[in-house]
Amino acid sequence: MRRPLTLELLATPKAVAGVRSSLRAYMGGPCADLQLCASELLTNVVRHLGEGVPVTVRVGCEQGRTRLEVTDPDPRALPVLCEAADDDESGRGLALLDALTLRWGVEQGPGSKTVWCELATWQSSRSAPDSSSPPSSSWVRVVEVPGPEQPLVEEFGR
Repeated sequence: MRRPLTLELLATPKAVAGVRSSLRAYMGGPCADLQLCASELLTNVVRHLGEGVPVTVRVGCEQGRTRLEVTDPDPRALPVLCEAADDDESGRGLALLDALTLRWGVEQGPGSKTVWCELATWQSSRSAPDSSSPPSSSWVRVVEVPGPEQPLVEEFGR
């Protein structure tokens, strides 16, 4: 089991690429779904709270799952899953997150919020899945509703 990765940084467009690179190194190879989820969550911070906001990105693998968390200092600006029109230039990030992950949610603290998501570890790392796991593909929907591991304000997923 690998130790969790924690990155503390300022949310900027340039930092998004650095986080993707760090995730690839942490996972030991390609992890496109995990990198896309991190990109979307960090981009939401930049877009809705502004450039230069301090964030903490955490990722860890446990019990067949990879959990990604992005914490920012604004507990009031909550993500909203919406449906973008065909001609909208934005508004699809959380829909992508929802489609790629087993579940996702938001935890509010007194001076922060954490948006988190969980992917099957086979989906977020280059290691081959065992024969009981579905193939790694963003077209596969994994249907699994685990019990809550900690209190949540909101939880989304299957």
